[in-house]
Amino acid sequence: MLSFVGLGLYDERSITVRGRDELRAADRAFAEQYTSQLAGASLAELEATHDTDIQSRDRVGVEREPEPVLAAAKGGRVAFLVGGDPMVSTTHVDLRLRAHERDIETRVVHGTTAQTAASSLTGLQNYRFGKATTLPFPDTHGGVPESVLDTVVANREQGLHTLVYLDIDAERERLMTGDTAAGLLADHLDGPGVVVAQAGSPDPLVRVDELSTLATGSFGPPLHLLVVPGDVHPMEREALVAFGGGSPALFG
Repeated sequence: MLSFVGLGLYDERSITVRGRDELRAADRAFAEQYTSQLAGASLAELEATHDTDIQSRDRVGVEREPEPVLAAAKGGRVAFLVGGDPMVSTTHVDLRLRAHERDIETRVVHGTTAQTAASSLTGLQNYRFGKATTLPFPDTHGGVPESVLDTVVANREQGLHTLVYLDIDAERERLMTGDTAAGLLADHLDGPGVVVAQAGSPDPLVRVDELSTLATGSFGPPLHLLVVPGDVHPMEREALVAFGGGSPALFG
């Protein structure tokens, strides 16, 4: 049995009760931290809280060398731990398909996602979001990829909001922040943005302003998200003003 368990958004307590039970019942537990991370808990804290040894797997260890995970799941119960929801990333779908090909039973235990948190905390309606995109560090892609800008522009043309995931560079141990992301986009786009910081924590932060202004801000420790709004419904405008400190003038 291979169970994909979402850890939620912030710390060792963000996991669901079902996910906790699945983890504690497992013979082996693995975790990957390159697609998402818990900003409020280390791997050691997860182990201590749930009284379970957890082996960390990097990208190579999941995508190119999955045999230890699959072999353990073939002969026992394995919990594969992922920040947020375990099936948001295609790399986890690939691992599940590999298990299926070997007749290994799989199970998915969902966790709260950054996408739902962004909608919940900002007041932007979830069905008014278009295609999401990921903004990488510019030194890895020679600047802001055209695909990122194309996604924002295409969503705007349809009046839709864009959720921008910010890069996690596990190898260099760096996390992109909202001010950096806003600055990168402000070099190519105008208009408002919304930074969401510490989603899932007791004190999440939402800030609304022009992208160029957000680029000079400070939003505390990661993880951060950036939302580029499209057309804003009157209730969404009210929420952005109330919860994010935005000016009504930002949205016409």
